[in-house]
Amino acid sequence: MTSLSPGSADALLFDLGRVVLDIDFSKAIACWAGHAGCKPEAIVARYVRDSEAYRLHEVGKISDEDYFASLRASLGIAISDAQFLEGWNAIFAGEMPDIAELLPRAARQMPLYAFSNTNRPHVDHFSKEYAGLLGHFRELYLSSSIGLRKPDAAAFDHVVAAMGVPASRIVFFDDLAENIEGARARGLTAVHVTSPRDVGDALKKLGI
Repeated sequence: MTSLSPGSADALLFDLGRVVLDIDFSKAIACWAGHAGCKPEAIVARYVRDSEAYRLHEVGKISDEDYFASLRASLGIAISDAQFLEGWNAIFAGEMPDIAELLPRAARQMPLYAFSNTNRPHVDHFSKEYAGLLGHFRELYLSSSIGLRKPDAAAFDHVVAAMGVPASRIVFFDDLAENIEGARARGLTAVHVTSPRDVGDALKKLGI
């Protein structure tokens, strides 16, 4: 069980997807199906989220064109890179509830950082669309920039070192259980975000 109390943290580290920004992948599927002239269910049945190409794309090891080519092959749809990109960026469904109020309040008390597994086109998109909200973070550690991704130990170690804060004094928020486990294994205090209330509740315990 995560132990949070006033004075127990020196910095907060946030995942972006489903913690700060709402994600709806069905929007990508619907967009691609529309361009391909097929049913969304046909794409859902073939889509593998954590494929090798997906992981390589997230750490900047393959280009957007190569990733979309892998999708074209695995999904069996002959749509263009521009059409893939349109759907790829359609997944951002706005801000998570209350986060626009919580982040500035927390930022007045301690530094905020973000750590996200993401890719270059998504970074280009959300950096512009959500510039105001993301401006509350001192630094964004993005897998496609640092070449490392959660839940790998090396990724957490890199971010902790870059923040310059002891791991035990960082509270990390993420929606995926494997990332929570990965963070705890490297000494961070981690909060599993399974509903929009979880961030606010944790901040209250921290006296924020």
